[in-house]
Amino acid sequence: MVQSNFLGTEFTIYDRGMSGVTALSPKDERSEVAAVRYDVNMLGTKGPRRMTAIVPAIDADSGRPVGHAPSIHADNGIMDRQAPCRSAAMHCMAVSAVPPPLHKRGHGQQDTVVMRNKPPKWNEQLSAYCLNFRGRVTHASVKNFQLVSDADPEAVLLQFGKVGDDMFTMDYQWPLSAVQAFGIALSSFDSKLACE
Repeated sequence: MVQSNFLGTEFTIYDRGMSGVTALSPKDERSEVAAVRYDVNMLGTKGPRRMTAIVPAIDADSGRPVGHAPSIHADNGIMDRQAPCRSAAMHCMAVSAVPPPLHKRGHGQQDTVVMRNKPPKWNEQLSAYCLNFRGRVTHASVKNFQLVSDADPEAVLLQFGKVGDDMFTMDYQWPLSAVQAFGIALSSFDSKLACE
């Protein structure tokens, strides 16, 4: 399930568990598996969207999430557990701001993976922002994006883009699951009142 705030700037992706009202026990409640934030465009300028996606870290040995995925009723969702960052105005307006560090837990172990969209480059010949999708994306769209981690800005963890009328393609890799990647991709379809 993908849930949005009113402005279409923040999204929460849940697993297939039941709502807190219908769940028979806490273990049956749905859990948050990802969160997405689109930066607010306070200046009203046109250009590519800026987004941040956060997922629980996955232990490479067990394949299980590090820490816990908060339930739908928890106050400490993935986005809330993110390290405190700049004020809202600074966060929205700073184009080249340094991203906040990954949220740490316990003994320096990261309990979230923070990804940001790879900034596209302006192409003078095309008069458009461009990313290298290596032939996988064939149509320009504001929905096209590539996500990279702060730790390795060259390794694309998720790419999503238009390949035809009402047709899109998605490629993802570890540490994302198919559900997380698909939920993040779906968030790009919702109208974003404050971002466009």
